[in-house]
Amino acid sequence: MKKWIVLVILLAALPVSALQIPDAQKITGKWQGALKTPNGQLRIVIEVSSEADKLKANFYSIDQQSPAIPANTVNWNGSTFKLAIIAINGNYEGKISSDGKSITGNWSQGGQAMPLDLSRATPETAWAIPEPPPPPRRMAANANPAFEVATIKPSDPARPGKLFTTRGSEVITINTSLSDIIMTAYGLHARQITDAPAWLESEKYDITGRPDTPGQPNVEQMKVMLQKLLADRFQLKFHRDKKELSVYALTVLKGGPKFSKSTRDPNSLPGLFFTGPLMSLNVTNATMAEVAGVLQTILEKPVVDQTALTEKYDFVVRFTPDPGQFPGVGGAPPVESGDEPPDLFTAIQQRLGLKLDSTKAPADVIVIDHVTKPSEN
Repeated sequence: MKKWIVLVILLAALPVSALQIPDAQKITGKWQGALKTPNGQLRIVIEVSSEADKLKANFYSIDQQSPAIPANTVNWNGSTFKLAIIAINGNYEGKISSDGKSITGNWSQGGQAMPLDLSRATPETAWAIPEPPPPPRRMAANANPAFEVATIKPSDPARPGKLFTTRGSEVITINTSLSDIIMTAYGLHARQITDAPAWLESEKYDITGRPDTPGQPNVEQMKVMLQKLLADRFQLKFHRDKKELSVYALTVLKGGPKFSKSTRDPNSLPGLFFTGPLMSLNVTNATMAEVAGVLQTILEKPVVDQTALTEKYDFVVRFTPDPGQFPGVGGAPPVESGDEPPDLFTAIQQRLGLKLDSTKAPADVIVIDHVTKPSEN
């Protein structure tokens, strides 16, 4: 199954921001159809409703038993129906038939467009929507967890990309180097790690760990668990130092930010991930400090949050990667067709009202004193 499909399962519901529309009854109701993916068909249900003359829509992937994923924008002009979902970087656009019983269109996600034709469901034809899974139980906020059990395996060298995620209470990494794990555990850029052996970046690992404390860990608890894993299984020892480094400062432009505060449960985990081939940075329920942290995973310098924005936010930024500037993206640049999104720096200004400025700043660094390849499982 493609990785973009997995995202439908992993990421939960988002708030809806709908647009005013005419005569909502003509589009409201349940619409269903088979999404034609490279790996077969998936049954999709889109449930459209209206409230105070505004459209809302919930997206369901029936065969994946996904929970309802509300659309962030819904638009219908009488013939064309559109919706967008930030959490999974998904968009649907279709034309409704003259009799109002079918929609012919395409679902696009992660740079791929696939046919998705929908028909209006009746009580007799409607597919059963699975019951949503119960919300995850959160780990106690004052818990200081470690991994009770952790499996570390070499990654498939042919696998592209990398992933840090959770599955229930488990913490999972896929195709991650020890450098990636240290950067995540301590909130660092690669330039803030010194005296490291060459294999720190070349050796890749898949890790699955179960905490010794009940519940789903928050971001800081995941970092603590990874720090303890590094000390135990990789025998990591280091000391801290201070160094002036070239960094990117993330600031707000004069006109102010162009994105909204998230209305998702503030205690739920943030979602920050990149999709391609033309890249998108997808952010849900995340702080600007967390955004700066994910930006520095693909940039050649550390990113320092100087926005003074303290809430959690949702947004998508689409950009064309420059392999020279973004070594973490990898792959050949796309062929120019004249309609590509701008580079990341321009996209952040145009889409978010923010700016990345190159400057010098004192930064924490860690100096590796000792590290080994991981011990046996």
